Amino acid sequence: MSINSRSLKYLLGWLITGTRGGSTRAKILTILKDKPQNANQFATLIGMDYKTIRHHLDVLEKNRLITSVGDRYGVTYFLSQVMEDNYSLFTEISDKIGKK
Repeated sequence: MSINSRSLKYLLGWLITGTRGGSTRAKILTILKDKPQNANQFATLIGMDYKTIRHHLDVLEKNRLITSVGDRYGVTYFLSQVMEDNYSLFTEISDKIGKK
């Protein structure tokens, strides 16, 4: 299923600026732009509980903003192709959180 840029803009707006945890999800997406990570690496980098990070990763994956490879503790996360193709839209939205 593909997603058009207007739908993606609404989805990102809701997940990043419209819900609790949006800033954490924005950090995750920003980190993934540079390098794939697993949940434990995120927990260490961001300084948050592993289960909390897993929750945010699940939300992002369920909404097709990230993808994963591997199983169990070895699961590594990447930006989805949709996010790769529309990363500038994400930065436009995430910049708004910094101004609040």
